[in-house]
Amino acid sequence: MLRPMLACCKLYVSEGRSAAALRAVEQAARRHHPAVVLVNTFVDDAYNRVGYTLVSRLTLDAASPTPASPLRRAVFGVVGAALEAIDLGAHAGAHPRLGAVDHVCFHPLAGASLRDVAALAADVGADIGDKLQVPTFLYGAAHREGRTLAAIRRQLGYFTSPRDAQWRGPLLAGGTDTTPLPVAPDAGPDTPSASKGVLVLGATAWVDNYNVPVRTADVDAVRRIARRVSERGGGLRSVQAMGLAHGDGGAEVACNLLDPQSVGAGQVQDMVERLAREQGLDAGEGYFTDFSEEKIVHMYLEKLSAQAEVSSYGFDAPHSTENHR
Repeated sequence: MLRPMLACCKLYVSEGRSAAALRAVEQAARRHHPAVVLVNTFVDDAYNRVGYTLVSRLTLDAASPTPASPLRRAVFGVVGAALEAIDLGAHAGAHPRLGAVDHVCFHPLAGASLRDVAALAADVGADIGDKLQVPTFLYGAAHREGRTLAAIRRQLGYFTSPRDAQWRGPLLAGGTDTTPLPVAPDAGPDTPSASKGVLVLGATAWVDNYNVPVRTADVDAVRRIARRVSERGGGLRSVQAMGLAHGDGGAEVACNLLDPQSVGAGQVQDMVERLAREQGLDAGEGYFTDFSEEKIVHMYLEKLSAQAEVSSYGFDAPHSTENHR
């Protein structure tokens, strides 16, 4: 049997503590199409943030310029449910964010191309901006000039660190119900609401998220380590890193590995440990916030197979919501 081309969407919401809000979001993720599978839910209480990973088929039609995927409707539904359930104005957490739904990214899987996923992402971005009235910024292959995620975040003030290492309330830089944003969005209104903020949405090749704990309450020291680890600070190529408070009296170096086949978690781990020792600190064992690309494909196909088998007996199959790699 030939494996289908797949599209993956990672979606991050600025809430990790309200059971009612998270229940509404997860119900929306399961509501729209049996071929859309929620393969991972990663809850981080310290960050007050949850990451969801959704996967579905991607179908190409010569008569249409845009690939068809039930993921388009599913992601729109999840974003709508999250915006209704989460109030950014009441949010507080140790991770920076720009919106109640902070970040949405599409990745190609199982033979799909980045170009196909980019077209899907652009359509979803237009749906969200225009129909849900949230300023939506595109990046990566979904943006006509290939703007990077870090670039648009930097323009919007995402990396401006508060003194107590806790982000509270609405947008970090600019943007209220009456103040225009410093950069015009690609879709949606020019002024965000304080309760919803803005949304950043893109399409890229696969990205691994890998975080390394450092046993210290000195967040500034961990930020210095993160700066030296990141490519921007002269460190590892294709690695983006932030130093963030995480848990009671702890911190971590949170990394995006943009080319994990070339520069992976092992190299990040080694460098963080070495830099931590230089400052008299102890780094713990790092962890991924999602499954590997290969395992996600396997889980999706396994889930569809189980659904087909169970449906033949007239029952509904349960959904997978694992939260470890």
